[in-house]
Amino acid sequence: MIVVADTSPLNYIIQIGCESLLPELYTRVIVPAAVLAELGDPSAPSVVGQWLSRIPEWIDVRTTSSPPDTALAALDPGEQQAIQLAEEEHAELLLIDERKGRVEAMRRGLTTTGTLGVLLAAAERGSIDAAAAFRRLIAETTFRSTPALQRFFFATDPGSF
Repeated sequence: MIVVADTSPLNYIIQIGCESLLPELYTRVIVPAAVLAELGDPSAPSVVGQWLSRIPEWIDVRTTSSPPDTALAALDPGEQQAIQLAEEEHAELLLIDERKGRVEAMRRGLTTTGTLGVLLAAAERGSIDAAAAFRRLIAETTFRSTPALQRFFFATDPGSF
């Protein structure tokens, strides 16, 4: 399965210590160079910087082969490159959280999921307790959640995903 990742799903999954789920679910993950640059921002959490200092083998860093797509100019560089790489690589899945990026990716026919989708997929396989991972996500990161999402995660048996 060809999977491309934008910054925020990687950032959040690393912060809650669940990065090992990615190779378990997808084997390899393609990451644009701009995403690595965003993850390396000085304001990023130290755990993300530590992860960057020893990028795992299952991460495949690539650059886009085509010039920047001007239709993506309203998005940040990581989102732009992630969408372009997903198209160029004929990715089966794009990991992206930001609404504008997801909408544009879906408009282009790309299949997307975000941080929560990764956690739910891992819970479905029995790899994690989705409610516990979600609890860490909202308590330990800047991930924004709605009351409806909180009710879903905390009221549902994680084994039923």
